[in-house]
Amino acid sequence: MGRAVTVAACALNQWALDFEGNLKRIVQSIGIAKSSGARYRLGPELEICGYGCLDHYYESDTLLHSFQVLAKLLESPATQDIICDVGMPVLHRNVRYNCRVIFLNKKILLIRPKISLANTGNYRELRWFTPWTKARHVEEYFLPRIIQEVTGQETVPFGDAVLATKDTCLGAEICEELWAPNSPHIEMGLDGVEIFANSSGSHHVLRKAHTRVDLVNSATAKEVLVATLDLEDVRSYRAEISSRNLAASKVDPYPRVKVNFALSSSDDVAVPICMPIQWRHHSPEEEISLGPACWLWDYLRRSKQAGFLLPLSGGIDSSATACIVYSMCHQVCLAVKNGNADVLADVCRIVNDETYVPEDPREFCKRIFTTCYMASENSSQDTCNRAKLLAEQIGSYHINLNIDAAVKAVVGIFSMVTGRTPLFSVFGGSKRENLALQNVQARIRMVLAYLFAQLTLWTRGMPGGLLVLGSANVDESLRGYLTKYDCSSADISPIGGISKTDLKNFIQYCIENFHLTALRSIMSAPPTAELEPLVDGQVAQTDEMDMGMTYAELSIYGKLRKIAKTGPYSMFCKLINMWKEICAPREVASKVKHFFRMYSLNRHKMTTLTPSYHAENYSPDDNRFDLRPFLYNTTWSWQFRCIDKEVSKLEQKEEISLVVDTD
Repeated sequence: MGRAVTVAACALNQWALDFEGNLKRIVQSIGIAKSSGARYRLGPELEICGYGCLDHYYESDTLLHSFQVLAKLLESPATQDIICDVGMPVLHRNVRYNCRVIFLNKKILLIRPKISLANTGNYRELRWFTPWTKARHVEEYFLPRIIQEVTGQETVPFGDAVLATKDTCLGAEICEELWAPNSPHIEMGLDGVEIFANSSGSHHVLRKAHTRVDLVNSATAKEVLVATLDLEDVRSYRAEISSRNLAASKVDPYPRVKVNFALSSSDDVAVPICMPIQWRHHSPEEEISLGPACWLWDYLRRSKQAGFLLPLSGGIDSSATACIVYSMCHQVCLAVKNGNADVLADVCRIVNDETYVPEDPREFCKRIFTTCYMASENSSQDTCNRAKLLAEQIGSYHINLNIDAAVKAVVGIFSMVTGRTPLFSVFGGSKRENLALQNVQARIRMVLAYLFAQLTLWTRGMPGGLLVLGSANVDESLRGYLTKYDCSSADISPIGGISKTDLKNFIQYCIENFHLTALRSIMSAPPTAELEPLVDGQVAQTDEMDMGMTYAELSIYGKLRKIAKTGPYSMFCKLINMWKEICAPREVASKVKHFFRMYSLNRHKMTTLTPSYHAENYSPDDNRFDLRPFLYNTTWSWQFRCIDKEVSKLEQKEEISLVVDTD
């Protein structure tokens, strides 16, 4: 009797609407699964068209090309003698569903639509798809002609069903369903399903991995030891739990699609069983080192550019960005060393040298990474030296330039037209003048960054252009502490979703693991924009002083605003308890009001925020994640009045309490 089964779950680097590339990767993964002895292959959610098609799901072309790819898969010799479970959109009775299409030997066994759709945070599935609400119900789906010609089938089952093979029973879940409180695998397990398959499109967020692993464990631990693939272990475990058996006897049965195929062989006594995997959770610093680095590499190779350019200021944010690129170079060299031919092919194309093999991360970094320190009369020699030393240690091609001539030219045009010359506040200028002069410097740096990104390789006799990297962290974006269209405006930003606190910890990680000693002085220096004049040659401007709040406070405001869903009044109510040991209610009220004034005043900047790696659930990214107005009534008159009333009540109670104590 067969008892040992081998199944394969595939995580593929699919690309929205890249039907050619997606097909190639799916076929390749099926080949790998079969060569490993698997008889069931599970792919990621919506893998045929790519998960991120967004409003392209509305287009009939997306459905057409998905079925064309499915036809190619059905015809492919690679898909024979293995149950293939692929993801694609399907239109059933004029309703669009996010589906699993499960097939074997040119026959579609079942089309299983998604029951619970992801519709929070980055997800908008209800915009494009409808959830299947008919539990344990199956209907006939009429196949398009291009599929009928391959399978010889006119209709196939469509709905909430499970597969009954010769030796076991298999049920499918789709991503969000695992996170739902009433996950389908619970009822499936009670109905005798022994193998659960969950195709996922879940994104990475810092500190999220343990939650995902716990959910998988909870789904399987109820039934069997994690990663055990012996069906008899499942059966014997279940059979001795009387409470589970009583519940199972009452469960409504799932429709079963009979499959004349076995996942096991009849003679499998000697087949080795996989041992449980001990999951190793990465620290947040390791996640920053690895996740954004892989994202950068994926973007670079897909964009067909020749590398990156980063305005390196010598501060924590741009230095952390540089370290992520350096980590990327490490990962690329390691992948090539381990024999990854695809990575090597991408490297050769990017550096335009078919014979090149990256071995030293520093040497590879010099080929694909340009850093640029853009000094002004307001820059200190300290930040210049820090940027130069870090560039030397990571190996980037480093440029030093001075922007004063460009700044004076722009201000000169203004003075020539208006007859007025703006001054910094230290020289008697107004706040408006002071801010405008800072913004001119910041925006000129952005213009120069793009100029050098386009032409630096040309001056070096090398082909191609560079992607410009931004380096504004999530907290500065939330507060709006950046100039619209300055160096925060770039092609992509690897740290745009990461907090200042996590970036500082990441810098320490790089000191210890990459031995970048230049980072020590960067860590110890107070964050500064260096846009105002120096005082006695020293920096007088600091970020936290400019913002009127600390980065630690900003992180708290961000989590309360986005994750806890608080407005000004609710945030105040939470903070008077959180900060009761350090702040009086009136001081808390002042801090909350200041944050919301600054947040609402600067929210318009989020509409042009550089696309960034999503790493924090309190990101203010307006592109996809945090959908808010960008023009507010910044007085918040009603909300702030509610806060003031609460402050008055609390102060009156405090006065009464003091009087009683005195008596």
